[in-house]
Parts: sequence; C-alpha cells; structure tokens
Amino acid sequence: MKRLVTACAIVLGLVLPAMAQTTSTTNMDILRDKVKADKKLVVASNLQLTDAEGAAFWPVYEAYQKDLQALNQRMGAMVKAYADAYNKGPVANDVAKKLLDEALAVDDAEAKLKASYAPKVLKALPATKAARYIQIENKIRAALRYELAAGIPLVE
Repeated sequence: MKRLVTACAIVLGLVLPAMAQTTSTTNMDILRDKVKADKKLVVASNLQLTDAEGAAFWPVYEAYQKDLQALNQRMGAMVKAYADAYNKGPVANDVAKKLLDEALAVDDAEAKLKASYAPKVLKALPATKAARYIQIENKIRAALRYELAAGIPLVE
C-alpha cells in the first residue's frame, strides 16, 4: 500500500501540474520545476548543440514537453482512479476494464505523440542527435514508468 501512495506522489507531484493551483508557490511546484530544469540540463549536456541547432531544437523540445504534460495528466488521473478503487477493496471488473482501456489509450497516445514529433526533431537536428534525443526521452520515461510500476500493486 505504501508503494501505491509513493507511486501516486511521484506521478502527481513530480510530472503533473498541480491539480488545485494556489497563488503562492508550493514546495511541489518548486520540486516539479527543478525536475523539468534537470531534465532539460540532461538533454542539453548529452546533445551538445550548436547555437543554430539549439535555436531550431529548443522550441520543438518545449512543445513536446507541453504535449507530454497532457499525457502525464491522463496517466496521473488513471493512477489516482486505480488507487481509489484499490483502496476500497477488490477492484470490480467494470472498473478494471475501464482502467485497462485508459492505460492502453495513454500508451497509444504516447507512441503517436512521439511519432508525430520525430520528423520535427529530425528537421531541427542531424539524425544522430535526433536519435540521441529520442533515446534520452525514452530512458527518462522508462525510469519514471519503472518507479510508478514498482509502487502499484496488481489488481485484485
């Protein structure tokens, strides 16, 4: 159970925007901004872009991150719905089916989003750097998904 709470905190706190935003900056806002900045630093240090490449690439990067944020919100809502259902006892078949359908839809949407951005990245960068960027994104997303999966118990 503790892992489920941890997984929800990871998704909702680190990769999702605050559901209920206040006018003051919260610690989670600061942490989320740091994670985003650290991710961008990892990308920048691994790509070693020229000024011209950077001018073409960073707007594509920012747009992709914004679109990923929408997927992260969907994933976070799905994890929260699962946590709510799980905490009530055995998950009903209809709820499990709905959650499964949403999980598959999120995975499909993520694959389509990545495919839609690949040509934009290739237009902004040489192929080797474009491939490296996609690899970096894949590794970061895989690490986040691993942490999330480690904390979510199997459906009962």
